[in-house]
Amino acid sequence: MTKKRLIVGISGADGVSLGVRLLEILRDMPEVETLLVMSRAAERNLMIERRISPEEVRALADRSYEPEDMTAEVASGSFWTDGMIVAPCSMRTLAAVAHGLADNLLVRAADVCIKEGRRVVLMPRETPVSIIHIKNMLAAAEAGCAIVPPMLTFYNRPQEIGDIVDHVLGKALMQFGIIPPGFRPWGGD
Repeated sequence: MTKKRLIVGISGADGVSLGVRLLEILRDMPEVETLLVMSRAAERNLMIERRISPEEVRALADRSYEPEDMTAEVASGSFWTDGMIVAPCSMRTLAAVAHGLADNLLVRAADVCIKEGRRVVLMPRETPVSIIHIKNMLAAAEAGCAIVPPMLTFYNRPQEIGDIVDHVLGKALMQFGIIPPGFRPWGGD
Protein backbone atom coordinates (compact mmCIF):
# COMPACT_ATOMS: atom_id res chain seq x y z
CA MET A 1 0.00 0.00 0.00
CA THR A 2 1.30 3.45 -0.93
CA LYS A 3 1.30 6.03 1.83
CA LYS A 4 -0.76 9.17 1.39
CA ARG A 5 1.35 12.30 1.77
CA LEU A 6 -0.62 15.19 3.23
CA ILE A 7 0.52 18.75 3.87
CA VAL A 8 -0.98 20.16 7.06
CA GLY A 9 -1.06 23.94 7.25
CA ILE A 10 -1.81 25.69 10.51
CA SER A 11 -2.44 29.42 10.15
CA GLY A 12 -2.86 32.02 12.86
CA ALA A 13 -6.63 31.96 13.19
CA ASP A 14 -8.37 31.09 16.42
CA GLY A 15 -8.61 27.32 16.43
CA VAL A 16 -5.00 26.14 16.14
CA SER A 17 -6.28 23.28 18.28
CA LEU A 18 -7.88 21.94 15.08
CA GLY A 19 -4.48 21.62 13.42
CA VAL A 20 -2.91 20.06 16.49
CA ARG A 21 -5.70 17.50 16.78
CA LEU A 22 -5.46 16.77 13.04
CA LEU A 23 -1.78 15.92 13.47
CA GLU A 24 -2.59 13.74 16.50
CA ILE A 25 -5.20 11.81 14.50
CA LEU A 26 -2.89 11.35 11.52
CA ARG A 27 0.07 10.36 13.71
CA ASP A 28 -1.89 7.24 14.63
CA MET A 29 -2.51 6.42 10.96
CA PRO A 30 0.72 4.93 9.58
CA GLU A 31 -0.70 5.00 6.05
CA VAL A 32 -0.49 8.83 6.06
CA GLU A 33 2.70 10.89 6.04
CA THR A 34 2.31 14.44 7.37
CA LEU A 35 4.23 17.51 6.23
CA LEU A 36 3.66 20.52 8.50
CA VAL A 37 3.81 24.21 7.64
CA MET A 38 2.83 26.49 10.49
CA SER A 39 2.65 30.28 10.32
CA ARG A 40 4.38 32.44 12.91
CA ALA A 41 0.98 33.67 14.10
CA ALA A 42 -0.08 30.05 14.63
CA GLU A 43 3.02 29.49 16.74
CA ARG A 44 1.98 32.39 18.98
CA ASN A 45 -1.60 31.11 19.21
CA LEU A 46 -0.39 27.70 20.40
CA MET A 47 0.67 29.21 23.71
CA ILE A 48 -2.60 31.13 24.07
CA GLU A 49 -4.95 28.25 23.18
CA ARG A 50 -3.06 25.14 24.19
CA ARG A 51 -0.06 26.24 26.26
CA ILE A 52 2.22 24.12 24.08
CA SER A 53 5.31 25.02 22.12
CA PRO A 54 5.73 24.96 18.34
CA GLU A 55 8.38 22.27 18.85
CA GLU A 56 5.80 19.98 20.50
CA VAL A 57 3.49 20.42 17.50
CA ARG A 58 6.31 19.89 14.98
CA ALA A 59 7.09 16.61 16.75
CA LEU A 60 3.60 15.35 15.80
CA ALA A 61 4.40 15.61 12.07
CA ASP A 62 6.65 13.38 10.01
CA ARG A 63 8.35 16.52 8.63
CA SER A 64 7.99 20.22 9.25
CA TYR A 65 9.14 23.37 7.49
CA GLU A 66 9.73 26.98 8.43
CA PRO A 67 7.14 29.34 6.95
CA GLU A 68 9.85 31.49 5.32
CA ASP A 69 11.60 28.56 3.59
CA MET A 70 10.48 28.99 0.00
CA THR A 71 13.05 26.35 -1.04
CA ALA A 72 11.30 23.58 0.92
CA GLU A 73 10.20 20.55 -1.10
CA VAL A 74 6.50 21.36 -0.61
CA ALA A 75 7.10 24.60 -2.57
CA SER A 76 7.66 22.55 -5.74
CA GLY A 77 5.10 20.85 -7.92
CA SER A 78 7.59 18.09 -8.73
CA PHE A 79 7.44 16.95 -5.09
CA TRP A 80 4.41 14.67 -4.91
CA THR A 81 1.73 15.13 -2.28
CA ASP A 82 -1.91 14.13 -2.18
CA GLY A 83 -2.86 17.67 -1.22
CA MET A 84 -3.21 19.96 1.75
CA ILE A 85 -5.49 20.80 4.65
CA VAL A 86 -5.25 24.24 6.26
CA ALA A 87 -6.72 23.93 9.75
CA PRO A 88 -7.51 26.51 10.87
CA CYS A 89 -7.44 28.83 7.90
CA SER A 90 -7.28 32.51 8.80
CA MET A 91 -9.06 35.01 6.59
CA ARG A 92 -5.65 36.39 5.61
CA THR A 93 -4.51 32.94 4.47
CA LEU A 94 -7.82 32.32 2.72
CA ALA A 95 -7.48 35.58 0.78
CA ALA A 96 -3.86 34.81 -0.13
CA VAL A 97 -4.74 31.29 -1.34
CA ALA A 98 -7.78 32.53 -3.26
CA HIS A 99 -5.74 35.15 -5.09
CA GLY A 100 -2.40 33.36 -5.50
CA LEU A 101 -0.43 35.63 -3.16
CA ALA A 102 2.16 33.01 -2.24
CA ASP A 103 4.38 35.16 -0.02
CA ASN A 104 5.07 32.43 2.55
CA LEU A 105 5.47 28.67 2.45
CA LEU A 106 2.01 27.89 3.79
CA VAL A 107 0.33 29.76 0.94
CA ARG A 108 2.94 28.62 -1.61
CA ALA A 109 2.27 24.96 -0.72
CA ALA A 110 -1.47 25.51 -1.25
CA ASP A 111 -0.74 27.36 -4.50
CA VAL A 112 1.37 24.43 -5.72
CA CYS A 113 -1.40 21.95 -4.88
CA ILE A 114 -3.95 24.05 -6.77
CA LYS A 115 -1.77 24.45 -9.87
CA GLU A 116 -0.97 20.72 -9.87
CA GLY A 117 -4.64 19.77 -9.55
CA ARG A 118 -4.27 18.37 -6.02
CA ARG A 119 -6.92 18.67 -3.34
CA VAL A 120 -6.78 21.68 -0.99
CA VAL A 121 -9.13 21.82 1.99
CA LEU A 122 -9.49 25.14 3.78
CA MET A 123 -11.10 25.25 7.22
CA PRO A 124 -11.87 28.96 7.67
CA ARG A 125 -12.31 30.29 11.20
CA GLU A 126 -14.21 33.54 11.45
CA THR A 127 -17.69 34.55 12.47
CA PRO A 128 -19.63 36.40 11.39
CA VAL A 129 -18.25 36.39 7.87
CA SER A 130 -18.25 39.52 5.76
CA ILE A 131 -19.01 39.78 2.08
CA ILE A 132 -15.24 40.02 1.51
CA HIS A 133 -14.75 36.67 3.29
CA ILE A 134 -17.57 35.10 1.28
CA LYS A 135 -16.11 36.36 -2.00
CA ASN A 136 -12.70 35.00 -1.06
CA MET A 137 -14.25 31.62 -0.19
CA LEU A 138 -15.98 31.64 -3.56
CA ALA A 139 -12.72 32.48 -5.35
CA ALA A 140 -10.92 29.68 -3.50
CA ALA A 141 -13.72 27.23 -4.31
CA GLU A 142 -13.64 28.29 -7.96
CA ALA A 143 -9.89 27.57 -7.93
CA GLY A 144 -10.68 24.03 -6.77
CA CYS A 145 -10.42 24.27 -2.98
CA ALA A 146 -12.90 22.54 -0.71
CA ILE A 147 -14.21 24.94 1.92
CA VAL A 148 -14.88 22.96 5.11
CA PRO A 149 -15.65 25.37 7.96
CA PRO A 150 -15.56 23.73 11.38
CA MET A 151 -19.35 23.59 11.72
CA LEU A 152 -21.09 21.90 14.61
CA THR A 153 -22.85 18.62 13.91
CA PHE A 154 -25.18 16.81 16.25
CA TYR A 155 -26.31 13.67 14.40
CA ASN A 156 -23.26 11.84 15.76
CA ARG A 157 -24.41 12.68 19.33
CA PRO A 158 -21.24 14.40 20.60
CA GLN A 159 -20.64 14.20 24.33
CA GLU A 160 -17.82 16.75 24.56
CA ILE A 161 -16.01 19.34 22.46
CA GLY A 162 -13.39 16.77 21.42
CA ASP A 163 -16.12 14.74 19.70
CA ILE A 164 -17.12 17.80 17.68
CA VAL A 165 -13.52 18.59 16.73
CA ASP A 166 -12.84 14.98 15.69
CA HIS A 167 -15.99 14.90 13.59
CA VAL A 168 -15.24 18.08 11.64
CA LEU A 169 -11.67 16.88 11.06
CA GLY A 170 -13.07 13.56 9.85
CA LYS A 171 -15.20 15.50 7.35
CA ALA A 172 -12.08 17.29 6.10
CA LEU A 173 -10.12 14.04 5.82
CA MET A 174 -12.96 12.45 3.83
CA GLN A 175 -11.97 14.86 1.04
CA PHE A 176 -8.84 12.70 0.64
CA GLY A 177 -10.55 9.34 1.07
CA ILE A 178 -9.16 9.08 4.60
CA ILE A 179 -11.56 7.85 7.28
CA PRO A 180 -10.07 8.21 10.76
CA PRO A 181 -10.79 5.57 13.39
CA GLY A 182 -14.01 6.25 15.27
CA PHE A 183 -15.41 8.65 12.64
CA ARG A 184 -19.17 8.32 12.31
CA PRO A 185 -20.49 9.61 8.97
CA TRP A 186 -24.19 10.22 8.54
CA GLY A 187 -25.99 6.90 8.63
CA GLY A 188 -29.57 8.04 9.03
CA ASP A 189 -29.92 6.47 12.48
